[in-house]
Amino acid sequence: MTSENTQAVLVENRRHVAVVTINRPEARNAVNSAVADGLGIALEEADQNPAIRAIVLTGAGDKSFCAGADLKAIASGEGINPTNHEHQKWGFAGVVTHPISTPVIAAVNGTALGGGTEIVLASDLAVAAESASFGLPEVKRGLIAGAGGAFRVVEALPRKIGMEILLTGRAINATQAADLGLINRVVPDAEVLDAAIALAEEIAANAPLAVQASKRLARGIFDGEVPSEHAQWAANTKEVITVFSSKDAREGPRAFAEKRAPEWRAE
Repeated sequence: MTSENTQAVLVENRRHVAVVTINRPEARNAVNSAVADGLGIALEEADQNPAIRAIVLTGAGDKSFCAGADLKAIASGEGINPTNHEHQKWGFAGVVTHPISTPVIAAVNGTALGGGTEIVLASDLAVAAESASFGLPEVKRGLIAGAGGAFRVVEALPRKIGMEILLTGRAINATQAADLGLINRVVPDAEVLDAAIALAEEIAANAPLAVQASKRLARGIFDGEVPSEHAQWAANTKEVITVFSSKDAREGPRAFAEKRAPEWRAE
């Protein structure tokens, strides 16, 4: 067993399973540039390591898997994108447009709202603690789920259920998420990481080349890309630019911080 501390992200290799942990519990494991760098590099290195056959992705502590983008970092001008320009192709958190061949299992401990749910949607499988919750609340803040959530949630769920989650911004609990097929199973809080690792080890016991090829075929991965999503990401970029530059996008976070109802202007 080997361990590496990259500050914002921890990596621990347990034989054929890499356990990758977002290590910012004081910030509810929100994503800043350090997290995006750490996660992206961790996924890339695990995928290139022939000894690693499955990856478990989780958050430190027991309150939050990932609270999405670090709004304080954005407000201070620090940004949340990978610092290496070449790595920016990996998308939010270094994960959402980073289609690797090694299976990724999300071990969801606590809240996974906004970007947290988008990381779950980008993962291949997910195990959740009983206390976990999921949702895309961006519309409540004058924003959109711009890290793939807006189109992936309706692909992962029955369309009308996905639309309800997307357009209301309402959160769902772990049991509801399992019933809808958003996640694979729910376990007691104290068992979530062990359960995810057990699932990873079951996958890792299979022939690695066959597992990787199966994942690429199932996810539509060709030469490290997912061509079927190209048009959706292009449209996503245009919509993000339009919405995030609006007055409502400024009003939403401001109203949230001031603990009042937002006054939408549709401009």
